[in-house]
Amino acid sequence: MAFVVVDDSESIESALKRFKRKVQQEAIIKEIKKHSVYYKPGEKRRMKEIQARKRMRRRLRREKYFDY
Repeated sequence: MAFVVVDDSESIESALKRFKRKVQQEAIIKEIKKHSVYYKPGEKRRMKEIQARKRMRRRLRREKYFDY
């Protein structure tokens, strides 16, 4: 669980900014969204395959870009 200790001299805005950054780094929001919807096993498999294809395309695009 993400938490931030606020100093006496620190403003609320900067503490909130640090908290948001920490939550994002720990991928808490992503995890909540992932568990908020139930996917059937077949749907999960298809989504996983689609993500793998996207990663592969991105990797190939980067390799092609750096070959020049």
